[in-house]
Order: sequence, then C-alpha cells, then structure tokens
Amino acid sequence: MSKLATLISYALILLLLTSSGLFSATTVLVIAHSKVPVDTITKVDLRDIYLGDIRQWKDGTEIVVVDTKPRNKTKECFYSYIGKSPSRMKSIWIKKLLSGEGNPPEVVESDTDAVHKVASTPGAIGFVTKGTPLDSVRVIAEIVDDGD
Repeated sequence: MSKLATLISYALILLLLTSSGLFSATTVLVIAHSKVPVDTITKVDLRDIYLGDIRQWKDGTEIVVVDTKPRNKTKECFYSYIGKSPSRMKSIWIKKLLSGEGNPPEVVESDTDAVHKVASTPGAIGFVTKGTPLDSVRVIAEIVDDGD
C-alpha cells in the first residue's frame, strides 16, 4: 500500500472515530427554576446542594434536587465534576434518608423530563445534556468534559 493510501486510511478511521462520539466532549448544563436567586453557581455549592448540605437558596426557598435515572455520559460527567460517582451519591442519599437527614433527589427518566420538572418546581435544580430544549429554566453552569 502506498504512503498516500495509508495516510488516507488513517484519516478515514480518525474521522469515523471522531464522528461516532467516542472522542467527543460531553457538555452538561446545570439548570434551575427561573425564579431561583442565582445566575451562576460554584462547583463547591453545587456539590453541597447535591450532597444535601445546602437545602435552601439564599432567599429561603427550599432547594429541590432533580436527578436522571439512566446512567449515561451526562450523569457521569456531572458527578465527576462534583467529585463523586453516581453510585457513591446513591449510597450517600440512602444513608441520609435512613437517618432522617434528608430526602434523595427527585428522579426523572430523561433530560426532557428534568427540564419539565425543574421548570415546574420552584427552587428546583438539575442537569441536562447541552442541546436539550430548555423551556422556562435558567442555565446557571456549564460543565465540559473533554474526556481527559
């Protein structure tokens, strides 16, 4: 095989791998109800909210945490960003529930369901894959995981 043919073959393989999503970045949007009193959120506050350590917004509104049921790249990216795995978070929430220290997140089936739940629940916060239609919610953070 000539050098040109080999080079073209490698370029096609790289193109196929890239377009397959194998090497693509995952971008997660942290969304909140339109009336929450924040425009942005820090990683520390986000972690503390999802751990149940922060339970109210600064205006006193109760925070309602929304999570998605399926385990996917978006969920992995989000929990990795806050320094926990989805399975670790599940065990933390079970412990809090059993000890009476808090309730686990409200679980929905999809990104679309998460948007609807957050939009219709005062004080709610959740996360979705970038590109999900965002009706009546506020984006308060963007998390990009380039796979590194």
